[in-house]
Amino acid sequence: MGRTPLPGELRKGWVMLRRRGPAQFRFWLIALLIGTGAGCASMVFRMGIDWLQSTLYRTEDVLHLHSHAGTLPWYMVLLIPVVGGLVVGIILNRFTDDGRVRSVADVIEGAALKDGRVEIRAGLASAVASWITLSSGGSSGREGPVVHMAGVLATWVSDRLRYDGVTARDLLGCAVAAAVSASFNAPIAGSLFAMEVILRHFAISAYAPIVIASVAGTVVNRLAFGDVTEFTLPEASVLEFYGELPAYLLLGLISGLVAVALMRSIFWAETVGDRVQKLLHMPPVLRPAVAGLLLGLLAIRFPHVIGVGYETTSAALTGQLLLHDAIVFAVIKAIAVSITIGGRMGGGVFSPSLMMGALTGLVFGIVATAIFPEVSGSETLYALAGMGAVAAAVLGAPISTTLIVFELTGDWQTGLALMVSVSLSTALASRLVDRSFFLTQLARRRIHLARGPAYLLALLRAGAVMRPLGSARGADEESCRALMAEGVLIDASATLEAAMPLFESRDLAFVPVVAGSGSDAPELIGALYHIDALKAYNRVLAATAKEEHS
Repeated sequence: MGRTPLPGELRKGWVMLRRRGPAQFRFWLIALLIGTGAGCASMVFRMGIDWLQSTLYRTEDVLHLHSHAGTLPWYMVLLIPVVGGLVVGIILNRFTDDGRVRSVADVIEGAALKDGRVEIRAGLASAVASWITLSSGGSSGREGPVVHMAGVLATWVSDRLRYDGVTARDLLGCAVAAAVSASFNAPIAGSLFAMEVILRHFAISAYAPIVIASVAGTVVNRLAFGDVTEFTLPEASVLEFYGELPAYLLLGLISGLVAVALMRSIFWAETVGDRVQKLLHMPPVLRPAVAGLLLGLLAIRFPHVIGVGYETTSAALTGQLLLHDAIVFAVIKAIAVSITIGGRMGGGVFSPSLMMGALTGLVFGIVATAIFPEVSGSETLYALAGMGAVAAAVLGAPISTTLIVFELTGDWQTGLALMVSVSLSTALASRLVDRSFFLTQLARRRIHLARGPAYLLALLRAGAVMRPLGSARGADEESCRALMAEGVLIDASATLEAAMPLFESRDLAFVPVVAGSGSDAPELIGALYHIDALKAYNRVLAATAKEEHS
């Protein structure tokens, strides 16, 4: 009796398994290892902050650092961030070319434009600088440094294994997912954060290794700290009446405006810092120290601005703050975060946005429950919804942020209120900034990833797409010289993002390509044709679409 042949689809699947199975299994194993490594790095970073904080502020209970700082001599609260800022300035100006801390925005740029890679030297220096900042009174979060540390690890592995393209970007996503999961004990949110924020698409091929890495990072966290949530709510909150949902719609809109105010205050502080530094001819090394001085002055009166701020966030979520205190703390926290990041001290924005959101939600809840006591539920439920709404708007990540808030609190009964608030805040904030804090950061550096697939033009150089001078199908030298005389030319190192406006504004078939455009006599080396630029862009666009739908 002969063997029954396999159906066509099963035969194809068997062939694919034999060809790709071993390589896929090997990549999953690497994802597991890099997830464990990124999780360990995240834990070391977190423990390092706790150790240095306890050493500098002379306390064994860093969870209540703010309360303890209020009992310290004023000069100690003032001097610690100043000295920390000075050390940060020395590190950044020694190991980076621009004195700027690398964080999440740089990882997004690496995934989109740099073949899944980030700067290793500057990244390591930024991690040390952020560690000192967060330990010495800087008012920012730890997720930015942790995400970039994961990017450094992924870059190192990709360089050693010679990964590029899809594989390198997926490995970067694995490392980030593990770092976020380990930092917040949030495996589901860590996986989605890597795809929603870093890779900015959901690819089936990337899902399995990213989940494996995320689980590995979570295991590291739970081995170190146990299976506990970051925040503990006083009791399970329930939505009293469906008629209360319009209040959460309104809270979402207010949270969106608070998120935009926080983001714009940070960017304004950066701009003012640049102008003041230039006006006073201040050495770049002193800028973080001056920021530390301002933070120290704030911390003398408001010690809650020190560090990540989980003590104040927890107080807001449990309703332990009065209306006046919640409003004042939110305003002062926004000022402190702007000084920290605008002063180039380092750290991230996620933890501050959680604190701002919890305070915003608590204020809204206190007012709502006072005006409509017979309809409103618990004010702490509003604090939880506000926490997610502000954070989601800042990160531009409604899905992963919603899940992070669930996993940080362990309260799954509040999903309806949280989803309503998050959706409205994200929709509003994305219209007032370039989608998120990170994409707006990149836009300020003239990297416009928020514009959609048009950013892919930045992947292509004019010199790689041009037709060389003298080639059979190239432009003649006389026509090129005539355009150059009119000032129409492009350097070979320029991207197609810079070239396309030339074609559109002058309706040209080609643009001369030169070497050394900054010199008095640039060398003509070829011509970039409009049709060639469009074909190259189409190829990159097709490759990206294939990756996203693989």
